[in-house]
Amino acid sequence: MRVLITGGAGFIGANLCAYLTGFPGVRAVVALDDLSTGDAANLAGTSAEFVEGSILDRPLVAELVAAADTVVHLAARPSVPMSLADPVASHEVNASGTLNVLEACRRNGMHVILASSSSVYGDIAMSPKHEDLATRPLSPYGASKLAAEAYALAYGTAFEVPVLPLRFFNVYGPLQSAEHAYAAVVPAFVDAALRGEPVTVFGDGEQTRDFTYVGTVVRVLADAAWRRVVSDTPVNLAYGSRVTVNELAVMLGEVLGTPLVTRHIAARIGDVRHSQAACERLTRLFPNVDPVPLADGLKHTVAWFDRTLNSVGNV
Repeated sequence: MRVLITGGAGFIGANLCAYLTGFPGVRAVVALDDLSTGDAANLAGTSAEFVEGSILDRPLVAELVAAADTVVHLAARPSVPMSLADPVASHEVNASGTLNVLEACRRNGMHVILASSSSVYGDIAMSPKHEDLATRPLSPYGASKLAAEAYALAYGTAFEVPVLPLRFFNVYGPLQSAEHAYAAVVPAFVDAALRGEPVTVFGDGEQTRDFTYVGTVVRVLADAAWRRVVSDTPVNLAYGSRVTVNELAVMLGEVLGTPLVTRHIAARIGDVRHSQAACERLTRLFPNVDPVPLADGLKHTVAWFDRTLNSVGNV
């Protein structure tokens, strides 16, 4: 099996490349990334072939898809705040870029696994959020991911493209960047704590999130690619945890052996209050994947950040 991973030098993509290059039956892994948020250094130690380029480059996408057996489409312009700053750019990459990938897959009869987002739900009060709920995104990012997901499902119906749209929730773990203003909460907290700085909490910290360790996510993606899992409905990729940001800070303090110092600032526009997945559809499709518990995932994540900071400090 030859796997093409768009966004392959990014956080999730590079973890998947590392996992798949040791996966029985995988002959080759190709990572396509424009390095706007990814880093080619993330692929060090893997045998993945790196191709620098964009999913907006239709001839390049067509060429790479034609040589693959399965496509894992992770490339995106991430983050709610980035989409508020430039909605058009988010649409172009997340919606139009996805359409380019789907068109190439349609021409080649290619299986495609697509990363959607829990942000498509918006701030619907019901919890946990199941896949049949109405979608009401609060940000251009959420709207662009919903458009991508809708295109995938439409291609599945109209052109019989074998598709699997997965709604990612709050994925965390090694290789996740804390170096930009829109960093996700786990890497932002871990990086600040290891540097001896206060961690920033938006709002009162009582917002809840469904955290999923990246190792769990890549096991699902690898299994989906190997078995060519398809679905004519979206599938949540999270396991139903419900943890407040304040509780996360306490847990990280326990891992680090010292309480985190927090500072609260105003809540961000576009952030949802509560996010928790219903996981029945996921566990039915992937019964052999057991999620890594949050406490264990945080230990792995802290250890990776600690090694990274020490390595940089010793250069």
